[in-house]
Amino acid sequence: MGFFDKIKAGLTKTRDALANTLGSVFSGFSEIDDDFYDELEECLILADLGVETATKAVTMLRKSVKEQHLKTTEEAREALKVILVEMLNVGDTALNLSTKPAVILVIGVNGVGKTTTIGKIATQLVNQGKNVMLVAGDTFRAAAADQLEIWAERSGAGIVRQHEGADPASVVFDGIQSAKAKGTDVIIIDTAGRLHNKQNLMNELGKISRIVGRELPDAAKEVLLVLDGTTGQNGLIQAKQFKEIAGVTAMAVTKLDGTAKGGIVIAVADSLQIPVKFVGVGEKAEDLMPFEAKEFVEALL
Repeated sequence: MGFFDKIKAGLTKTRDALANTLGSVFSGFSEIDDDFYDELEECLILADLGVETATKAVTMLRKSVKEQHLKTTEEAREALKVILVEMLNVGDTALNLSTKPAVILVIGVNGVGKTTTIGKIATQLVNQGKNVMLVAGDTFRAAAADQLEIWAERSGAGIVRQHEGADPASVVFDGIQSAKAKGTDVIIIDTAGRLHNKQNLMNELGKISRIVGRELPDAAKEVLLVLDGTTGQNGLIQAKQFKEIAGVTAMAVTKLDGTAKGGIVIAVADSLQIPVKFVGVGEKAEDLMPFEAKEFVEALL
């Protein structure tokens, strides 16, 4: 099953919801008028593009219709696809693993599927012949390191962990030393998803970043934010906060197969101008898929 078929299957709930609403907009209007645009904007908001992104998409569509002298709603649908792809193309969708080792710092609140996402990425990289080291930097959640260890065994990656409650920065330091000694290709660091307040979380992530910067100054580094697709606009609020705290460079949106609000992928990419690099549409390791904007929009509409 290729990306398109898989993403199409994974986005069934979103597409069905859109088919009922958007479908009727494109088929229910014989001409492109203000009512058509109003109805379209409402549908996009319901698919969780959010008010800002939906309004922007419709404004851009009005411009395209005018400039290209489009007459039918079917032509408008094709023009909308082009606009949505453009909104998603905000940077390279491949992970930057250009150095050895390269570092992926994975952040996000508890419950979004962070550890599972790390495990799936590790599995894919090991399958590509890379030597991967997992670092259990979430020492606040009792089962976090255990869960990561299961993924390490399953994927064939190495793991560095300490006891529960250990200082995350010291675990990261140990992980980097171990990775250097073993000639590791990619270090993937798990981090705590929730500390008592934003300031604590900021301090903790800041400390980890400084250690990575000090020990591996020239390494390619991705800060990958994992968002739960089913939380919709809440995910966007989370993303904005994490962007402030941690300088996010990439996003993974999980659980898209469980939601009718897959439009959130477009909302986060457009609002934050950060590329979505993975989308999750199921349980298996291969169900976390490298993101392709054009095929995503085709599957959506």
